[in-house]
Amino acid sequence: MPNTKTVLFLSNHFITLYSFRRELIERLVKLGHRVVLSMPADDQNAWFRALGCEIIETPMSRRGLNPLEDLALLRRYRHVMRKVQPDIIFSYTSKPDIYGSMASTALGFRQVCNITGRGNSLAYDNALAVVVRSLYRASIRNCYKVFFQNADDRDYFIRYHIVKDNWALIPGSGVNLSQHAPAPMPDDGEIRFLYIGRIMSVKGIDQLLDCAVAVRRRHPNTRFLLAGFVEQGQYEEKIRDYQAQGYIEHLGFQKDIDAVIRRCHCTILPSHGGEGVPNAVLESAAVGRACIVSDVPGSRDAVEDGVTGYLFEPGSSAALIDRVERFLALTREQREQMGLAGREKVAREFDREIVIKAYLKEVEEA
Repeated sequence: MPNTKTVLFLSNHFITLYSFRRELIERLVKLGHRVVLSMPADDQNAWFRALGCEIIETPMSRRGLNPLEDLALLRRYRHVMRKVQPDIIFSYTSKPDIYGSMASTALGFRQVCNITGRGNSLAYDNALAVVVRSLYRASIRNCYKVFFQNADDRDYFIRYHIVKDNWALIPGSGVNLSQHAPAPMPDDGEIRFLYIGRIMSVKGIDQLLDCAVAVRRRHPNTRFLLAGFVEQGQYEEKIRDYQAQGYIEHLGFQKDIDAVIRRCHCTILPSHGGEGVPNAVLESAAVGRACIVSDVPGSRDAVEDGVTGYLFEPGSSAALIDRVERFLALTREQREQMGLAGREKVAREFDREIVIKAYLKEVEEA
């Protein structure tokens, strides 16, 4: 097939590619491009292999700043790139972006990084943030292009001289509008609120638990469902305790998240920051559910306050409780209208096809 390219993806986990890049990879394979995926070993990697991708299993520590482990990852990326000889490289999340860019710049390959949010390491202005900014500055500043998912992250990276003019803005990871199809809200006498994400402090889990207690005491017909695994060990006992008291229902990680979203009326994301554009919010809105989110970069991009959901002050349990009370005061028709407005917004601004086209353009120009 004429004009086919070798495309290398650098990823920290199977699920980040499968959940958010699957349609792009399928399209590239269908167009006849050679697609190589560098990511840690996982039994589920076979899904991409069956699709026609080549897999290079690349060990990495997803979190932490161990210099020896990170140096080993840099060496692995250099080895992978020499072996694959890609026409273009796509990377996602901090370590593939940072160490991939260091390797690709040194070897003369074209890499497009995706800043999927500032994450925990840049959520606060502390010593860790200084170190991480230095690593970004030494890497992606010199790569071919950087995709940002929201304007706040872009402005942050420009302010700290981490990027030059080598950036572009895309609408998050986008949302697959046919996969996440609209569904009617339940009408069974309960109002259910859903949290989707890891159980950790920076995601605002303490505010969510405070809210669940306050609201459940006043409104016994409400339920709070938490879908995601416990990331920070100090929450394991607390989650068990709150569940035993009937304040929450912890579902753990859910592979079919749409089935859970359809059971609920509203999704809550009380994050303290570090989001790109949260997929949990985009997917919930696509199904036709209102969203209550903290007023932080990325989250605020996906919600129109008072129209598709509500924004509230990050870190404030009282503000979150107030917005949940506002939602409960709505009529059924008003809740449904809010959900429909959310669907219209993501269809207009966050269709995954927009993101796919941006990547295909980079492949064509490589």
